[in-house]
Amino acid sequence: MNLVERFKAGLARSKEGFLRRLDLIFRGGELDDEFYDDLEETLILGDVGVEASLKLVEQLRLESRRRKARERGQAREILIEQIAELLAGVEEPVKPVGEPLVILLIGVNGSGKTTTAAKLAHRYRSEGREVLLVAGDTFRAAAIEQLQIWAERANVPLIKQQPGSDPSAVFFDAINAARARQIDVVIGDTAGRLHTRTNLMEELKKINRVIGRVQPGAPHRVLLVIDATTGHNGIVQAARFNEAVPVTGLVLTKLDGTARGGIVVGMQDILKVPVSYVGVGEKIEDLLPFDSLDFANALLS
Repeated sequence: MNLVERFKAGLARSKEGFLRRLDLIFRGGELDDEFYDDLEETLILGDVGVEASLKLVEQLRLESRRRKARERGQAREILIEQIAELLAGVEEPVKPVGEPLVILLIGVNGSGKTTTAAKLAHRYRSEGREVLLVAGDTFRAAAIEQLQIWAERANVPLIKQQPGSDPSAVFFDAINAARARQIDVVIGDTAGRLHTRTNLMEELKKINRVIGRVQPGAPHRVLLVIDATTGHNGIVQAARFNEAVPVTGLVLTKLDGTARGGIVVGMQDILKVPVSYVGVGEKIEDLLPFDSLDFANALLS
């Protein structure tokens, strides 16, 4: 299946019938007040969020009038354009000359950071780049073992230390090793931490500082991994993490199993942080670059 088909397959599992309701709203009929009211309600129920839903519907109303659109099918195409524009991401940073590109994955427990790190390593490896994984979750021995298994699947080396080690020290060693080996990309896993735990968030800040001291300008990407099925709790998590360490992109895992899918729109509207990747399955190749137009089409086509 291509990207659109994977999105649709996951979103179609919605018990609330989010896609079905959207489809019914856009079938035939005029662009009257009932249409806009129904659309607004459905977007809110689909986890798009109240503010984003109100904004999208009002923009749709104005743009439909400007284009003199009279049919709901025309309004659907306009809304696809609006959502795609809202979700448009940013280009990947250029790899520093003579230095590795350093990527740090952060997030709460169970969001899928460890598997995302390996899947991301697989993507870069398949592009012909030399990749190094870092087992920065030193609190759980199982996390180190899990990443070791995934590193072998991705055919990339792993830097690790004993459970209980200082995670900052692991990253210090890893980046120095990457520079010595002329590695292209360093991808670091970190321990899951609740956004409400001040001491753990301070430790994350320390990791960020240490990486920057070893290699000025790093980490070049800080990807916040969020379980898409958490709905708007994910937005609260994202906001707190973004306060501790500036987040450059989001990775939404389990998008193939989310109940609604509108959370992608809601997060972007509130956080102004682009979605970089989406997880749509459990296989190592099931991490896909996010495409805003593909997603908008999957949501509304």
